[in-house]
Amino acid sequence: MAKAMRIVLGGFGNVGQQIAHKLTTNANETIEIVAIAARDKVKAERAATGFNLDVPIISADEAPGFDAILVECATYDGFRAVVEPTLRAGGKVVAVSIGALAVNMDLIDIAEASGATLHLAGGTLPGLDIIRAAAEDEIRSVVLTSHINPASFEHEPYIREQGIDLAAAASGPVTVLEGSAREAAGHFPRHFNVAVTLALAGIGLDRTQVRIRADGTLPGARHTLSVEASSVSLEMTSQNYPSPQNNRTSMVVALSILAALRREGATLRIGS
Repeated sequence: MAKAMRIVLGGFGNVGQQIAHKLTTNANETIEIVAIAARDKVKAERAATGFNLDVPIISADEAPGFDAILVECATYDGFRAVVEPTLRAGGKVVAVSIGALAVNMDLIDIAEASGATLHLAGGTLPGLDIIRAAAEDEIRSVVLTSHINPASFEHEPYIREQGIDLAAAASGPVTVLEGSAREAAGHFPRHFNVAVTLALAGIGLDRTQVRIRADGTLPGARHTLSVEASSVSLEMTSQNYPSPQNNRTSMVVALSILAALRREGATLRIGS
């Protein structure tokens, strides 16, 4: 029998609990949760009992001592505090709050200096394998057009500052922003993990163009990726569906983490 892969969940909100549900309801599971790192330990312990998870509730500083992959599923605000101790210790991190990396790029340098691995789980965005392949030669342009439920933008300062009427998005797309991936991540750091992932896989934060639309006519976020390169011209669209537990999070986010973990321990690895 294959040795179980050990993971520490770095955060235990909606995404962390989706992962826990998947792992604790599969009788043949080969991924084992060995600890949960959380700021509110009482709340995390209470939630863990709902999954029959009898594991230590720890701080992020303790995670490197568990000889396990840290799965970051925290928040934009908590991203650095969750991943930095493990990166400094030379460990492995699978991250999902990737928008936070745009203002914490030094974490990549920290990982390189310590020999750590920072794996960005990008299963929510189409075409990353072909982008990485195209980047081996010349990519001329990358454009990401994202249609997002207007409810996700309701409390964002940028919306108020720009006087954008989200009510109009109930009947069709409303332009929110057109700019670089760096600008998208700067104005909407909690929403544009996809823009940062795409930029890092391809031509960078400043050359990757992002068009954001508020759109209440769709069942969830829709991302259309257009690429022109020396080796390929492509357009791909993904329609993500919201999590039943939190309609501001795509259901596929937690699944992308599980897919990344399974690839980590796989004999047969599919994709570049």
